Amino acid sequence: MNNAPLAERLRPHDISEYIGQTHLVGPGCILRLMIESGNVSSFILWGPPGVGKTTLAKIIANTIKAPFYTLSAVHSGVKEVREVLERCKADTTSMFTQGRPVLFIDEIHRFNKSQQDSLLGAVESGIVTLIGATTENPSFEVIRPLLSRAQVYTLRPLEAEELGTLLERALAKDEVLSRRKVKVESTDALFRFSGGDARKLLNILDLLEKSTPAGEEIVIDDKVITERLQENPAAYDKNGEMHYDIISAFIKSVRGSDPDAAVYWLARMVAAGEDPEFIARRLVILAAEDIGLANPNALVIANTTFEILRKIGWPEGRIPLAECVIYLATSPKSNSAYKAIAAALDLVEKTSDQPVPLHLRNAPTSLMKEMGYGRDYKYAHDYPGNFVRQQFMPDALGHHRFWTPCANPSEARMTELQNIRWGDDKDNNN
Repeated sequence: MNNAPLAERLRPHDISEYIGQTHLVGPGCILRLMIESGNVSSFILWGPPGVGKTTLAKIIANTIKAPFYTLSAVHSGVKEVREVLERCKADTTSMFTQGRPVLFIDEIHRFNKSQQDSLLGAVESGIVTLIGATTENPSFEVIRPLLSRAQVYTLRPLEAEELGTLLERALAKDEVLSRRKVKVESTDALFRFSGGDARKLLNILDLLEKSTPAGEEIVIDDKVITERLQENPAAYDKNGEMHYDIISAFIKSVRGSDPDAAVYWLARMVAAGEDPEFIARRLVILAAEDIGLANPNALVIANTTFEILRKIGWPEGRIPLAECVIYLATSPKSNSAYKAIAAALDLVEKTSDQPVPLHLRNAPTSLMKEMGYGRDYKYAHDYPGNFVRQQFMPDALGHHRFWTPCANPSEARMTELQNIRWGDDKDNNN
């Protein structure tokens, strides 16, 4: 076993050895009760790498008296799933089987819709108990019918105290490390580089052991850890949950007018290698949605930043991007345009296709003119101030008002002009 990775050598085989996830496996908690009773319902474990998803599945395999099958979504297709389900069906009808077979599927989010569909019948009919593991949000990656048949349990990154317990166990019980002389002086860097990932912590210990000559003392301190690892790859998957969480925090920080937080989240994305054009596109949307008419120049600057990024590329592009982020974060905010189009779309959905008033219709043919198309239309530029009152909405809807200005100087000026033009003609309560 000395050639096996430390993470595999230390993998617990009993729930009493399991570290972390006390909200699920602590005394009296749901997964512990399932494991201890042997009555396991279908569920999906959702959490970042290295927090014990596969280990929990293997503990169940070692504890319950039921056939246990495992598939990796990376290497299995519909054919392999059906073959396993056939074996499970045979186990279910066998007089020698003591429980419903359990099927563990690692990285279940990698199954496409047809592969996930192939599981539905077996799960619903009780042929198999499904346990899935995923690092991706099941709401996005697992089909709704399967989610309705399997409870989702969220696993969390390990806390510093739990990582400390894991470190102590590795040094005391591992067949390799327990024979080496180890000096622990500080653990801040070790825990920081681990990022709540038990497997990563054990891999770091493995690296330290292998890179320290036999007979020499293994030193664990911040300086040694930093030198041996050189860098800390950001825990960021551009197609995963962390991607959506960080861009959400970034957008909300800009919207919330906090330039420091916005630049921090920008730096997180830059350090992780996020596509700069993705960031710039989101800023263009934000400039229209959240700043809007309070400062129309924001949209111009966001769009210009997008074009600059395409011209100068990376890493220099981070500078105009940061400039744009700070400008947008400190700009006055208004979502009146966003709300206006949302309200208009809502009314369109409720009122279906209202006819265009005849005076607003184009009349390219003599027949259309005879039918009244374009008749009585008033050309705005023929009137003082380039404005004249007339009906522009469908007749059945009257003078409906969608745009409600926000409190800022720019929209105050617009509102004043609109009030001069329309007065109370437009009903704000329609």
